Amino acid sequence: MDTARAPGSETGETSDTPAPATDAAPASLGRKVRSAARWSLINTVVMRLGNFATGILLARFALGPAEWGVYGIAQTVLLVLLSANELGVGLAIVRWDGDPRRFAPTVLSLGALSSGLLYAGIFAAAPTVAGLLGSPDASGVLRVMCLCVVLDGVAQVPAGFLTREFAQGKRMVIDALNFVLSTSVTVVLAFAGWGAMSFAWGAVAGNVAALIGCAVAAPGTLKFGWDREQARALLKFGLPLAGASLLALAVVNVDTMVVGSTLGQVSLGFYVLAFNMSGWPVRVISEAARRVSFAGFSRLAGSPQALAQGFSRALGVLITGTVPLCVLLAGLAGPVVGLVYGSQWLPAAKALPWLMALGLVRIGCELAYDCLVATGQRRSLFLVQGLWLVALVPVLIVAARANGIVGVSQGHVLVAVGIVVPAFLFALSRGGIGVGWIAGACGWPALGGAVMAAIILGLERHLGESGPALLAIGATAMAGYTVCVLPSRNRLLGTEVRRGRRRTSAPARHTQGDTT
Repeated sequence: MDTARAPGSETGETSDTPAPATDAAPASLGRKVRSAARWSLINTVVMRLGNFATGILLARFALGPAEWGVYGIAQTVLLVLLSANELGVGLAIVRWDGDPRRFAPTVLSLGALSSGLLYAGIFAAAPTVAGLLGSPDASGVLRVMCLCVVLDGVAQVPAGFLTREFAQGKRMVIDALNFVLSTSVTVVLAFAGWGAMSFAWGAVAGNVAALIGCAVAAPGTLKFGWDREQARALLKFGLPLAGASLLALAVVNVDTMVVGSTLGQVSLGFYVLAFNMSGWPVRVISEAARRVSFAGFSRLAGSPQALAQGFSRALGVLITGTVPLCVLLAGLAGPVVGLVYGSQWLPAAKALPWLMALGLVRIGCELAYDCLVATGQRRSLFLVQGLWLVALVPVLIVAARANGIVGVSQGHVLVAVGIVVPAFLFALSRGGIGVGWIAGACGWPALGGAVMAAIILGLERHLGESGPALLAIGATAMAGYTVCVLPSRNRLLGTEVRRGRRRTSAPARHTQGDTT
């Protein structure tokens, strides 16, 4: 349950401007961020591998494309509701200066009230929503799965405290409890014949475990209260962020709505599987980074130079780690889908290469999103997300009718590369992060990705698609990629920055010695 969304200072005044970074702060912050990032990465990798194994088990032996389609509809609606369930005020716990326990009770009251109202609305509208999305069978699943909205609205405060303190070790334990319980319930119910409803009850069980875990890990944070001035300031801070978050979720999930309403449940099932596969690199690497990136960027927002360096390094690490996974899955889409999920799911492989390209773009856009939020550029963020959605909807509708799920995937990439990336680059440049920082972060991974693609295409023709052949192709491609990105290792490790600091500090010490 990723609930990281943030009122006032010690004097009672509210502010959404971060305190300027001091000279001593970056070192301490860097240690916290590195420690949190390690825990977050371990957490995400373990959880995603578990989800991956569970998905294979269910797709092969328990659920077919139609059930996955129903689940896809319910999951889409849930994600959209989660993006607005606490009106963006939960980010104040992470973002605002001062003691968050002063305003946490008001945050909790606002979150619980808004999430309760949202759930009441979706409960009443579930049959209509499911019908409009081309999946009438999803009505009951919607009503159960969206109970997670209420649980998330309550959990946002303790989870926000954990994010603020970079307590990703505790988050790993909580997420493990969530995973074990949700997976156990889902698998048992799926093999008992509950179909897509097994996903719904599994999600509810896991979110209950996460709520309890967050409350135990951040004791004393589940206290309701109300302060009118705090509530007004929180809503002023949170509503624009909630709107931007809602737009961001709409961008990611509008394709599911288009496919479901245009092509039907079975095609939606294939598309959901392909989209989930394309999300493996995003979730494993980007999700781990995003648990610390917002808090980290918030601390650096007072120093444009430090922010640009921090963003460039974070982007370089993310892209370097993600490109090989995306290229491998794109180049070997058919063999991987057939080997992992079985031949009945091969139609999903046709869309996967395009969705992998989209996943790579999304990683950079999500990091830029966190940076813009942390630096207070809410208007720019809202405009970029709005532009993305407005351009995407008509393109996906036309593409779905012309070329099915492959057309939808191609339309996604077309809009993202042609419109959204330039818009994000412009917004970042206004905050002091120029194109040069972006190019420096992405240059070597882009070269490595091109070399990998050439190796995969060349070897696949000669070695075939057997299991050993896929391993040989993957190993060779990874070796080529590693050679290409080696020149960027100092930049990724931050040693260039540290060496630069030592060089600039040396003359100062020499001058001081001469004067004495």
